[in-house]
Amino acid sequence: MSERNIQTIAVLGAGTMGAGIAAACAQAGCETVLLDVSDELAQRGKDNMLAGRAPMLDDPKSAELITTGGFDDSLDLVSNADWICEAIVEDLEAKRSIFARLEKVRKPGSIITTNTSGIPLRSICDGMPGQFRQDVAVTHFFNPVKVMRLLEVVPGEETDPDVVTSLASFARDRLGKGVVYAKDTVNFIGNRIGCFWMLAGLHKGGDAQQQGISVEKIDALLGAAMGIPSTGLYGLIDLVGLDVMSLVAANLDNNLPAADAGRAYLKLPVVEQSMLESGQLGRKTGGGFYRMLKNEDGSRRKQMFEPSTSTWADAGGASSDRDARTLAFESSGEGNFVWSLVSETLCYAADLVPEISNDIVNIDRAMRWGFNWKKGPFELLDELGPKDVADRLRSEGRPIPKMLTLLLSSDTDRFYSESGSSYLGIDGAMYAMPEE
Repeated sequence: MSERNIQTIAVLGAGTMGAGIAAACAQAGCETVLLDVSDELAQRGKDNMLAGRAPMLDDPKSAELITTGGFDDSLDLVSNADWICEAIVEDLEAKRSIFARLEKVRKPGSIITTNTSGIPLRSICDGMPGQFRQDVAVTHFFNPVKVMRLLEVVPGEETDPDVVTSLASFARDRLGKGVVYAKDTVNFIGNRIGCFWMLAGLHKGGDAQQQGISVEKIDALLGAAMGIPSTGLYGLIDLVGLDVMSLVAANLDNNLPAADAGRAYLKLPVVEQSMLESGQLGRKTGGGFYRMLKNEDGSRRKQMFEPSTSTWADAGGASSDRDARTLAFESSGEGNFVWSLVSETLCYAADLVPEISNDIVNIDRAMRWGFNWKKGPFELLDELGPKDVADRLRSEGRPIPKMLTLLLSSDTDRFYSESGSSYLGIDGAMYAMPEE
C-alpha cells in the first residue's frame, strides 16, 4: 500500500474553521486554494488569518500561497488539488450538493474530506459514485486549528486505506497534528466523551450546588486533581456557550443509540435552560457562570453566578489541593460529587471500545489533545486504581464497563504498563504503544 502525495490543497468554506485549516496548510508551505460562496467571503477569511492578537499565520508571507475564489466562478481551481477539504456549514444537503459539484472537477486520485463534527460520513456518501466513496474520509480538526493538536481521521466503509495513511502522514509531518483514528459514529471520539462529561456535569453540578458547593468550587475540584484545564466545567461551558451546548444536545438526541447512557443528560437542567432563554450564554454575551468587571481604578475582578439565587458575587479564588485518588474516594459532599461525575464519564468511555475506536490509546489521546486533559480516561483509571474503581462500582450496584471487565479478567492490573510502553488491547493482550 503506497501513500498518496499531498502537496496542493483546496479548502471549501472560509469561516473560522476553514480559514484555520487553509492557514495551517499555507504555513506548512503548501499551495492552497480557499473558496467560499463568493470571492469576497473567501478573501475576508484570508484577511482574518492575519488579524487580531492571535493571527492564524505566524509568517505573513505564507498568505501569498493562498488563492481565493467563489464556488460559482472558481470551483475549477480545485482541479489541481491533491487534497480537497470541505469545511462549510453543518448541513447534510449543503455538503452533498458541494461534493456532487466537486466530483465533476476534481482530478483522479485526489483525496476529499469533510470537517464535519456531527454528520455521519455514510449519510454524506449515500448515493455518491463508487470512486468518490473510495477517496473520501472525515478530517475533524479542533478549533482553533493553529492551537489545538487533535485531528480525528475517520474513514467510511469503502475508503481506501491509503487515503487514511496519506492524511495521517501529512497531518503529522507537515501540519504538526496529533492524529487519532476514529469510527463513523456520532461525534467521533473527543466530542462524544467530552460532551457527555459537560452535559452530565451540568446535571451533577446542579445537585452539588444544592448541597452548598459553589460553581467556583466545582471547577476547582475538577481542575488540578483530575487534570482538567483551569477553565473547569463551568468555565468551559462559558467558553463554548449555552446556545452551542443546546445544539450539541439536540444533535446527540437525533443520533445517539437508543440505549446510550448519554441520553440521560440531553435536556439542559432548569437553571441552564433559564439562562439560555434569557441570553446569559457565556463569554460571547459578557457572562454566563462567570463575568469580568472593571473597577474604578482600572483593575478587573471576577464574579461568579449563583444559580440558586440568580445573583452575582465576587469569586473568592476557590482551590483544592487533594490528588485525584484521594478526592475521588473521599467520603464527603465534594468527594461524592467528583466520584459521581468522573466515574460515570470513565465508565462511559470504557463502554465505547470498540464502538468508537479500536483501542484505548486513540481515546486517551483524543481527550488529551482535543480537550487538554492531562490524562485520558484510561490513564485516569490507572491513577485511581482500576480494581478499586470496580469494587466501588459493585458496592453501588453499578455495572462494570466492558474494558474494565476485560482488564479484571486479564493478566494485568493496569491499562498501561508502568513504563508506558504498552497498553491493553481489546483481546486482553498487551501491545506496544503506537507512534504519536
